[in-house]
Amino acid sequence: MTRKALKSLSLHILFLALPQLVFANLYLGIDVLEARGFDVLEGKRIGLLTHPAGVNSRGVWTRDVLAKAPNVNLVKLFGPEHGLYGTEKANDPIEDKTDPATGLPVYSLYGKYRTPTPAMLDGLDAMVIDLQDVGTRSYTYISSMRLTMQACFENGVEVIILDRPNPLGGLKVDGPILDPELRSYVGAFPIPYLHGLTMGELAMMAKDQVGWLEIPRENRVRGKLTIVPMRGWKRSMTWGETGLRWIPTSPLISSPASVLGYALTGLGTELNGFQHGYGTPHPFRLLRHKGIYADDLMRHLATIPHPGLRFEKRTVYNQQGKPYEGVYTHLESWDAIMPVEFSFRMMILACRIEGGNPYASASGNAADLYKKHMGDLAWWDEIKNRGADARIDQFLKRWRKDNQAFVQKSRKYWLYQP
Repeated sequence: MTRKALKSLSLHILFLALPQLVFANLYLGIDVLEARGFDVLEGKRIGLLTHPAGVNSRGVWTRDVLAKAPNVNLVKLFGPEHGLYGTEKANDPIEDKTDPATGLPVYSLYGKYRTPTPAMLDGLDAMVIDLQDVGTRSYTYISSMRLTMQACFENGVEVIILDRPNPLGGLKVDGPILDPELRSYVGAFPIPYLHGLTMGELAMMAKDQVGWLEIPRENRVRGKLTIVPMRGWKRSMTWGETGLRWIPTSPLISSPASVLGYALTGLGTELNGFQHGYGTPHPFRLLRHKGIYADDLMRHLATIPHPGLRFEKRTVYNQQGKPYEGVYTHLESWDAIMPVEFSFRMMILACRIEGGNPYASASGNAADLYKKHMGDLAWWDEIKNRGADARIDQFLKRWRKDNQAFVQKSRKYWLYQP
């Protein structure tokens, strides 16, 4: 689709000239909005969907930035999973409340409702979305964005996305594309597990692609989407190159290291004997396996392809102050690593280590939720039925081919170049 065709979808992208600011070389969407005097919000009654990681490059929370701006009429707040304040545990339902700092109502989109109701949207002209994502399909903030877009488009409310970096960069794409029948809150879109898009780019693609939003076509086409892009971010940049401080996006994603770890080991440590360092300073990076010493586990891990990684035995202390020995996964080459591939190879390794097939006995809610996270029903049948003999290379070949096609398909929505 050409730029001209994109404009015909009432998509407004603000490429803005900014003055030179002294605090950063990268300007987030909220920085761009500030520098322009919040002109895109002026005269509108605004809702804000955000969390503690939604800050400007000085570290000021977007809620406070908008609440204090004299020409912004912020009237309602909305929180995703983990809540507006980021203090709630994963999967815990959250109640509506009143924000003590502003006196504004806070509507939970991870409680009784995950989609904003017409009553929640009543009186709003626009919904601002400022959520820091982590670049993996199963992380729920893109689901919150999708459901919010749908509700806003159906109720005549403009959606304004303040764009942020994909912390894993915008060039690496890895893992299976979600099977449509597995769409869920941990699988919002038919995209690779590691998708390489920013929240704004993903929203543009979702608005344009048939079937990505579950609303009538006329509502999707008529819906008004405004992206406030960053300035200074390149697709080749991972988080460490942005110069920005990481603010935890959820309790276990406490650092840029755990962002990579989530893609690297998250799928490979479920439904089997692996543990990923929960309760230690290194979630998703410090591996253990029940009944196996760290030295032995390191030897097992070395038997599977692991380009870009190095393993190191490490002892830390967990939250109870007890020693916790495991194998730390060091990143040596970002160019070489394919993190999601490693996670799938861990599944086969688990079958070898355990002398059986932990996936064959998996059933019920745990198995269903895992399939939704992982996203490929054919692979689920393969690992469940063949265990350690699963033909991983055949699947990797297909996924790589699918991902090349996805990159070509998604490229027209890129707001940032390499």
